[in-house]
Amino acid sequence: MCLERAGVVPLTVDISMTSLEQDGDFAQALLPHITRISSLSLTECSSLENMANFLPSTMLNPTVLKLKAPHAAEIHLYPVLSNIKSLVELKLSIYTVPFDEFIRFLESNPHLKILDLCISFPSTPVLTTLERGVSLPQLRRIALTCSAATTRALLSSLLLTRGINIEVREWDSGGDLTLCLPSPPTLIQDLLAPITTVKYLCHEGWLHLSGKNGSFSFYSAGQAISRNPRVFDLFDTGTVREFHLSFCDTGHLSPPLERLPALEAFVIYQTGYHQGLSALAEEPELCPSLKTIVFIDCFGFPIENLKAVLTKREHSNAARLHRVVIANRTCDFPKHGLVTQLRMLVPRVDFMMGGELPELL
Repeated sequence: MCLERAGVVPLTVDISMTSLEQDGDFAQALLPHITRISSLSLTECSSLENMANFLPSTMLNPTVLKLKAPHAAEIHLYPVLSNIKSLVELKLSIYTVPFDEFIRFLESNPHLKILDLCISFPSTPVLTTLERGVSLPQLRRIALTCSAATTRALLSSLLLTRGINIEVREWDSGGDLTLCLPSPPTLIQDLLAPITTVKYLCHEGWLHLSGKNGSFSFYSAGQAISRNPRVFDLFDTGTVREFHLSFCDTGHLSPPLERLPALEAFVIYQTGYHQGLSALAEEPELCPSLKTIVFIDCFGFPIENLKAVLTKREHSNAARLHRVVIANRTCDFPKHGLVTQLRMLVPRVDFMMGGELPELL
């Protein structure tokens, strides 16, 4: 009755049901209105065949499609899916799909804006220099939760456009970003330039690069990102103005900092302050444009380390630091005496509480 009263209004259908045939009345009620489905979400569906039997091929114009299976299963894009050419958003989770078949499916949906994929391919495609990739000119976000080989195959097969935000979560590269980048890697390198912000939270397995032309985030499941400086060799970081750092060991920071000549704001998390300040004190001409240092959750504030940096940089050609920001997620701020010392060392000291940082540049 509700469906009939809705008239010609586009339908959003969200079903969580292991076996769609369990409720024949539901299917019969929906079928007369199948052509009006604009958004379809099926979660916990046991198989795509189950869904294909449920939905006839007359469902031609959905703009949003979300499919999640409770178990990994190999699927083929049956007519109910392969006929669809109107998608704006696609989310697939825990499916194995033949590579060529899936690429053709993407190519037939040129209006895609959002791709969220947790999939794999039965066999790793042999990657060659493609004469042409799949053109998705409106794509603005692609999120991949895949193996390194699947991630590389997908990124190598798409003609990525400026303004895109790419998020990669992988589970088998051991934190080696190079295994996930497309072939050739310039497909990402050129796309992001110029990069203005780098967030390198090593122990959390997270690297994030962003600029006005898009962003690239890399998450390595349960793995620290490789601390080989080659990570920074992969991208042109000469334009980076804001750098976030969190380390969990005593890795030497001079090599990556040498690649940040335009850096203006250095954001240091609790586990990274010792390495960050030590590198600046040992080589005071690193990051000659640096003006602001931000400390996040650095309890037991490293005032002596900061003094050493300021003293060394006073006698170098580097810019003088003029701002310190202390941001804690609790009320545990430095005592009054330490605040007085800080304000004698730098012209501006700011205190923030919570996760949001002030404007740094």
